[in-house]
Amino acid sequence: MTFVMGPALLFCPADRPERFQKAAERSDAVIIDLEDAVAAPDKQRARGAILAQLGSTGEGPELDPSRTIIRINPAGTEDFEKDLHCLTHTPYRTVMLAKTENAGQLRALEGFHVIALCETAAGILNAPAIAAAPNVVALMWGAEDLLASLGGTSSRKDDGGYRAVALHARSSVLLAAGAFGKEAVDAVYVNIPDLEGLGAETRDAVASGFSSKACIHPSQVAVVRGAYAPTEADVAAARQLLDAAHASGSGVFQYDGKMIDGPILKHAESTIRRAGAST
Repeated sequence: MTFVMGPALLFCPADRPERFQKAAERSDAVIIDLEDAVAAPDKQRARGAILAQLGSTGEGPELDPSRTIIRINPAGTEDFEKDLHCLTHTPYRTVMLAKTENAGQLRALEGFHVIALCETAAGILNAPAIAAAPNVVALMWGAEDLLASLGGTSSRKDDGGYRAVALHARSSVLLAAGAFGKEAVDAVYVNIPDLEGLGAETRDAVASGFSSKACIHPSQVAVVRGAYAPTEADVAAARQLLDAAHASGSGVFQYDGKMIDGPILKHAESTIRRAGAST
């Protein structure tokens, strides 16, 4: 099964099965959340909801496994073991491991594609080793859990920008993912009404190299998709630049008053790829 990541991933509480299909329809991939979105007394009922939506015969109408992620509880917990037992009865084989802290935790997830959620100090520091694990397909970072694990109170300053430690964590996870050829998912934007701020942060994620961004509300999906979709002018400029490179026949050349080399051409190629993904 080829998993389709897409730019906009939407969280949905696992104990709200009436929202499963709507969340899937409104996003590029849905994250059915068995961890933070579900209170401890409701977790078993949430697992039951995942099984129930498969139908009494187990044949449907289930969510598309190629566009469904199940966020499971942290390794080493009783809920983690129960989550895995539940998933053995489903077709879902892409999981997001909450609070991933070391590569050893991923051995219990053999047979699954894993999005490792690094949201503690240990997880951030061990991000390269986590990214190197063969069953890891992507890394995501989490701001609020990280600051809570450090004894902090907020990942953002009064102006809405991230604190230095959060920016360091964000960059560390992105670099670790890139070093091992894995995708990187940017953290959620918790100020739901602030779509302008979400747009600015997502445009930075695109420019920095994140392959997607997680959303916590359907209203955020269109903003994220819009930030990832290049404009017609962007695509035209990228194509013209690549055509000029082909015509020049040299490694470095001057174009529109600028010196152009390999990395700049890769930026243009990335724009073309994003345009194809958004059509």
